Amino acid sequence: MKFIVSSTGLFSHLQAISRVINSKNSLPILDCFLLELTDGTLSITASDSETTLTTSIETNEADGDGRFAVNSKTILDALKEIPEQPLTFEVNESLEIIVKYQNGKYSLMGQHADEYPQAANLGSNAVHVSLEASVLMNGITRSLFATADDELRPVMNGVYFDITTEDITFVASDGHKLVRNKTFKARGIEKAAFILPKKPATLLKNLLPKEMADVQVDFDDRNAVFTLENYTMTCRLIEGRYPNYNSVIPSNNPHKATIDRAAFMSALKRVSVFSSAASSLIKLRLDMNTIQISGQDIDFSTSAEETLMCQYEGNPMSIGFKSTFLIDILNNMASQEVVLELADPSRAGVLVPVEQNEEEDLLMLLMPMMLND
Repeated sequence: MKFIVSSTGLFSHLQAISRVINSKNSLPILDCFLLELTDGTLSITASDSETTLTTSIETNEADGDGRFAVNSKTILDALKEIPEQPLTFEVNESLEIIVKYQNGKYSLMGQHADEYPQAANLGSNAVHVSLEASVLMNGITRSLFATADDELRPVMNGVYFDITTEDITFVASDGHKLVRNKTFKARGIEKAAFILPKKPATLLKNLLPKEMADVQVDFDDRNAVFTLENYTMTCRLIEGRYPNYNSVIPSNNPHKATIDRAAFMSALKRVSVFSSAASSLIKLRLDMNTIQISGQDIDFSTSAEETLMCQYEGNPMSIGFKSTFLIDILNNMASQEVVLELADPSRAGVLVPVEQNEEEDLLMLLMPMMLND
C-alpha cells in the first residue's frame, strides 16, 4: 500500500483529533491513530474507547487499500518539523512504514488495525437534530464552565441538551452555578434529551470555530454521533436523569440592578485579591443607583471595597457570593450590561444580559454565600 499526502494537511488533521487520546490508556492500541486508505481517501481515527473522532483527507496519489495503526506521539512529533511538501507513505505486509520526504525518510513500525476498537453504532430508536455550527458552539461554550466534577452525581458532569419542537436548551450546573441557554434557531422533530460529557463537549468547542456547514446530531440512549464537515465524533453519553433545572430558578426577583459588565468584572477581580483565600467571599451591597463590592480576610487583616454606579431603585440589600464563580459567569456573557436579579440574601442571584439576541434566551444563576454580619 502506498499513498502521497500533503505534510501540513496530514499534520493539521492528526493534531485536531489527537486531543481525544488520553495520556494513559488501558489498551496500548489507543496510543495510536488508525489510518485507513480506501479509494484514494485516507481516513484517520483517534479514540479513548468512549469518544472516537474520525477525519479524512484526500491523497494526491494512492495505490492499494488497507488499514494500519501508528503511534500517535511518534508520528505527530515527526511531522511537526516538516514544512509543506508531499509525503510518500509506503506500508508493506509486515506493517513496516516508510515515510519519504524531500531530504530524507522515516522508518517506523505500524500495528494491526484489527485490535482497534470499533465506534459504537446507534440503535433503531436514534433521534436526529440539525444545528448551525455557531449555535452549537455558543451553547457549549457558554455552559461548559458550569459543569461539575462530581463522582457521586455523574449527570452533573456534562452539558444537558433539552430538545423540544420549538427550541433547544443547553444546561449546565455544578450545584453552585447554573447556565440555561435557550436557542430558537434550532429545534427537534420530537421532545428528546441527552447529557454530553465534558471531554467530547470540549473537543467540539475546539473543532466548531472553523465549521461553516450545519452539524448533524444523531443520538440514542447511550451514544451520540456529531457529523461535521470534516470530522465525525462518536461518544458515549452520560446515562441518568438530569434534575429539573427550571425549578431552581427563582421567578420573582424584585431587586434588579443593571451594571456595566466589564467594570463589574474588573472591580470584582481587584477586590477579591483581599478576600479570604479559603472562601473567596465578597459582599455586594445595593443602594440607590450604586453597588458596593467589598471583601476582607480577617486572618491577614486585609480588606478592600469599591463602589460602582448602576441602575437600582429598590430597597438597600446585601448579599454574599463566591467571587471566582461570579467572575466566571460574567466572563461567559457577551453583553455590555448585565442585570443582577435578587429576591433576598438567602436565594440564588440571577444574571441575564441586557442585550439578548432575539433568537436566544440566556440566563445564569449563582447560589449565595452566608454573610457573617
